[in-house]
Amino acid sequence: MRAKLLAVVTVLSAFFASEAAGQVPFQPTTPDMESLDIGTSTSEIAITSDFRGADLTIFGALTNTDALLLAIGQYDVVVTLEGPRDEATVRHKERLFGIWVNRNSMTFERMPQSYSLASTRPLDEITAQQALVDLGLGVDHMPLTPTGYFQSAANLAEFREAFRRLKQTSGLYQSDTGGVRFVSASLFKATLKLPANIPDGVHMVRAYLFKSGEFLAQRELPLRVIKTGIEDSITRAAHDQPLSYGVLAVLLALITGWSASLMFRRD
Repeated sequence: MRAKLLAVVTVLSAFFASEAAGQVPFQPTTPDMESLDIGTSTSEIAITSDFRGADLTIFGALTNTDALLLAIGQYDVVVTLEGPRDEATVRHKERLFGIWVNRNSMTFERMPQSYSLASTRPLDEITAQQALVDLGLGVDHMPLTPTGYFQSAANLAEFREAFRRLKQTSGLYQSDTGGVRFVSASLFKATLKLPANIPDGVHMVRAYLFKSGEFLAQRELPLRVIKTGIEDSITRAAHDQPLSYGVLAVLLALITGWSASLMFRRD
């Protein structure tokens, strides 16, 4: 009896100590929680001189699912491909004395340079808007956080909309609300389109699992996009030897202009 009482006191002491330290007490995990695993058709994309874009295939499997809910379509999957993050500046031009000049600009913190999304159905049919905002899912729900000072909320909304429009027009931001489909009871396949102007660097493939509108699990994998051939040589020269690269570019422009003047000279 004394040993049992001592054990209870020890457990209670550990519980209150963890709360005082701001820690969450240990909670056993549910072994049959639904989850998913993913894989990609390739782990590296090579950009060559004739690169015109490509399709990336993601395969996945759901585990520990409810057969009835799966049969009636209560499970949804969203797959995204995020490019390397960097600050993005949007400029507003105005006509001044007949000349278009940049008057205002706004810079957003660490935005993906490219973004592709595929889902089993439209996002607003999968889950609530607040869940999409919390996860940053979809072009319309990305956390576009400005750096520095901005004049007003209307001004911020205008620049956010301009950023989305420019990215979508260039093809760097795109979505396909039918790009994910189940090929069997628990296996799915997603196809993401990579634009011809996709930036090089490490991209992240992410898959999100929802059940009846509730977010359950997330998985991610890296994808490398690299330049090869003459494009890679030019990029390395521009970054590693900027002075030599600039001098060579000027000399090449002079030689090209001089050669063109000789070829098209009128005697």
